[in-house]
Amino acid sequence: MAERVEASVEEGENTIEERRIGTMWELEQKLDQSMDEEANKLKNMYREKGLSMLMLLRLSFQSLGIVYGDLGTSPLYVFYNTFPDGIKDSEDVIGALSLIIYSLLLIPLIKYVFIVCKANDNGQGGTLAIYSLLCRHAKVKLIPNQQRSDEDLTTYSRTLVAEGSFAAKTKKWLESKESRKRALLFVVLLGTCMMIGDGILTPAISVLSATGGIKLSSPKISSDVVVVMSIVILVGLFSMQHYGTDKVGWLFAPIVFIWFLFIGATGIYNICKHDTRVLKAFSPTYVYLYFKRRGRDGWISLGGILLSITGTEALYADIAYFPLLAIQLAFTFFVFPCLLLAYCGQAAYLVNNKEHYNDAFYASIPRSVYWPMFVVATGAAIVGSQAAISGTYSIIKQAVSHGCFPRVKIVHTSKEFLRQIYCPDINWMLMLGCIAVTASFKNQSQIGNAYGTAVVLVMLVTTLLMVLTMLLVWRCHWILVLIFAFLSLVVELSYFSAVLLKINQGGWVPLIIAAISLLVMSVWQYATVKKYEFEMHSKVSMSWILGLGPSLGLVRVPGIGLVYTELASGVPHIFSHLITNLPAIHSVVVFVCVKYLPVFTVPEEERFLVKRIGPKKFRMFRCVARYGYKDLHRKDDDFENKLLTNLSSFIRIETMMEPALTSSTYSSAFSVNYTQESRDELLRNNSNHNNNMDMFSSMVDYTVSTLDTIVPADSPRNAASFSQNNTVEEEEDELEFLKTCKESGVVHIMGNTVVKATKGSWLPKKIAIDYVYAFLDKICRENSVILHVPHENLLNVGQVFYI
Repeated sequence: MAERVEASVEEGENTIEERRIGTMWELEQKLDQSMDEEANKLKNMYREKGLSMLMLLRLSFQSLGIVYGDLGTSPLYVFYNTFPDGIKDSEDVIGALSLIIYSLLLIPLIKYVFIVCKANDNGQGGTLAIYSLLCRHAKVKLIPNQQRSDEDLTTYSRTLVAEGSFAAKTKKWLESKESRKRALLFVVLLGTCMMIGDGILTPAISVLSATGGIKLSSPKISSDVVVVMSIVILVGLFSMQHYGTDKVGWLFAPIVFIWFLFIGATGIYNICKHDTRVLKAFSPTYVYLYFKRRGRDGWISLGGILLSITGTEALYADIAYFPLLAIQLAFTFFVFPCLLLAYCGQAAYLVNNKEHYNDAFYASIPRSVYWPMFVVATGAAIVGSQAAISGTYSIIKQAVSHGCFPRVKIVHTSKEFLRQIYCPDINWMLMLGCIAVTASFKNQSQIGNAYGTAVVLVMLVTTLLMVLTMLLVWRCHWILVLIFAFLSLVVELSYFSAVLLKINQGGWVPLIIAAISLLVMSVWQYATVKKYEFEMHSKVSMSWILGLGPSLGLVRVPGIGLVYTELASGVPHIFSHLITNLPAIHSVVVFVCVKYLPVFTVPEEERFLVKRIGPKKFRMFRCVARYGYKDLHRKDDDFENKLLTNLSSFIRIETMMEPALTSSTYSSAFSVNYTQESRDELLRNNSNHNNNMDMFSSMVDYTVSTLDTIVPADSPRNAASFSQNNTVEEEEDELEFLKTCKESGVVHIMGNTVVKATKGSWLPKKIAIDYVYAFLDKICRENSVILHVPHENLLNVGQVFYI
């Protein structure tokens, strides 16, 4: 009978244990649900928008004003820049037209619209977006602050490569040397700098070409008057930027739509009226005859032909605003035919009126629609300029997020469209650059040469990045990659060789702009990487913190101290520097790391990761705030409150999970940083911990790990009889303590760091760090301003880094 009772008790205990394990398994499943479904929804977001044909047509119409403004204004100046010295033979016009037709066919239509635009980062385009995509598929980022938990983001989409594949070999080759990573970043920054130059040159040439048409109706007006008119329009355009794209650009799509209809209809009119023989330019034979007849002059004229495809990079950079299918429909069935008709019409007019080579666009317009066309052309030029300016703001924002550009002021211009931004400092610099270029050159030819240089260099950079994307991301066969690279480089290097011959005729302008921008970006990025490496090497060991005891060897005063650091793991040097010089520290200490990931955005519910550092009585935590390169720090985001709210949620979930883990000989904490380093640190400082660990994750970024919290073996939490009532009381006590500390005051502790070159450094390094970087650091915005930290709650800790 006693055996039966004992067996029954044992059976009951086993049943209870099974229920407990089953309950914990169910809880784990609830807290650690896969986000594949959400990730797929995000990936297919643009595809889902394209289900309705009516919606597609509406979005295709809207894309005209944002995406095609720059490309659509090219007919204003292409033929003038192709024949700056006049037209000697009518056949040359047909040959140039044939080059324009096949340039539009090969580069914008085939390469960009149907190939390159598919290489987007969740809808984001541009050189930096491709770089972010590559950083997720290969370890090429120079600041190694990424963690395994970052890969669990819904926006952190990537594909794994098979071992032994050509993609895996390419990945290994790229990761094997730091010099290759730096070379890749240099190529990306070069393309970015050329896009900044594009933001200066596009408004200059577009507005000057549009206003130049007034000389046709009023020949007595001098070029100086046209330049002044252009400058006035440019000043007005840049002065309105602070209102935002959605306010100054509400007429963009209708203006560009009317513009394309006008140039298409005018093209048909000129073809029918002047010479239908220009349609034979669709035969590629005339490309060969053109070069055979003109020789070196024909090759040089490629610099003018290149202007027919300017705005193609802007098309790629602006694809985030619309579904890719809408952009493809708009270009294939409306923009492309209208551009072909416009160029064919101008060519038909020039065949019989070779003397009007310098004003082919306005001269070919029927007199009855001259003034309406002049107004629409000016409006279209402004639209094209606006697209380039807005694109430059976006590029600068991405560069800042990648640590490649000094921190600048970024203003939100729309409550509805969160990613419409305005950079005041960059805006006025662009305006001064546009005015300087317009006033200095005064004609379209030299500005066109400069414009062409910037455009072709960006295209070459995109081609090189696309080769890596096709290998690592798409995992295409190397033969297909070779075909794409060969065809692209043959066309683009031909254009590049032509613009090199015009370096002394204005082509040097984008090179100067790029050189200055590249110097700024390179120095800032180099110093940023070195600062991170310095902090990594000088961080404080956990054993040192544990040796201080619960009071950290200091007086713990009421309040919460937020210690900002670049490190996502480890205790920063700034903390030891602070407590060495001050006799007190706050009752609750939170190490805050604000870092940017190679993703376009981090969902708000996945932004904050929290873990505990040391035993509970230390009241020390770590919080990692993650942002994508498109995310913005808005003033109404209330960063401090969101951080503390996530900290409170962490405490609740941590306490809720503890009773289920008390049967083990270890204690647990919710963490986000599990590395081999933290494991070794734990084993060195707490030999009583068990090596077997249970891992739990929650929907709000928490992972249970025994490796991040060190609890003394005699802690009450290790008692097997830990009750639920005690758990609730403990949770309420700690939350109440946190609330009391918050009411006492929150202090943001940031490093006021001075970076200097080490003694004995070579001269270029000293100049770059001690002068260039020091100047940039002085004029850029403080992190406290970007995070909207109240000045009265800020404590700066001075320190010097020697790199």
